[in-house]
Amino acid sequence: MKIFIYHTPEETPTENMPDCAIAVDVLRATTTMATALNAGAEAVQVFSDVQELMAVSEQWPADKRIRVGERGGKKVEGCDEGNSPLNFTSEVVKDKRLFMTTTNGTRCLQRIQNAKVVLAAALVNRRSVVEYLKTNKPETIWILGSGWEGSYSLEDTVCAGAIAHTLITETNSLPDETVGNDEVFGAVSLYLQWEQKLYELLNYASHGKRLQRLECYEDLKYCSQTDTLDILPMQKEPGVLIRA
Repeated sequence: MKIFIYHTPEETPTENMPDCAIAVDVLRATTTMATALNAGAEAVQVFSDVQELMAVSEQWPADKRIRVGERGGKKVEGCDEGNSPLNFTSEVVKDKRLFMTTTNGTRCLQRIQNAKVVLAAALVNRRSVVEYLKTNKPETIWILGSGWEGSYSLEDTVCAGAIAHTLITETNSLPDETVGNDEVFGAVSLYLQWEQKLYELLNYASHGKRLQRLECYEDLKYCSQTDTLDILPMQKEPGVLIRA
């Protein structure tokens, strides 16, 4: 296995795709996806464009769909929900499909949708992602942070580092064998420095501060938890993720 970490979708190579690509948007898209699928959602279908989301979801039965839209941390007008994972309980989502567009995370997933295997990862489901990688041993692995409008995000990098560190440690791998680019060393170092203080780190992050201004304090606490969900969101067709 060879692990590559990219901080934003814009940094990924354009000429090829890996055996396994992992989208990370800790605050909050991939945390919300994992939470909703864990609570019984039928699938999550992602869009970068709000109008496309509306048009496609209109073809779905109204009682079987939830339109999820976020821009700048706030709910998109006309959508049923914003991007708070705390809203996606089993009572709300069971057997329904989420039609979802967010500022960064859904764009990240679309960038890698042609990879052989596409997963969605956050801190809350780190363990499930690592176990999949240990079992299936894909030759090349991309862990792709969503960032914020094209720029670096602390929370996505620390999650990528958490995945890479755990995988390397538990497979007794040598860095020369498994590390594909310098970003892996940087992400692992960030994780090792903050692994006992992830909530504190998320509050320091620029998007964490943005969510504080929106009074999303409980979201920050929830998203900073590690290994709380035994769930693996996996793409079954381009743009559609289900529980693997």
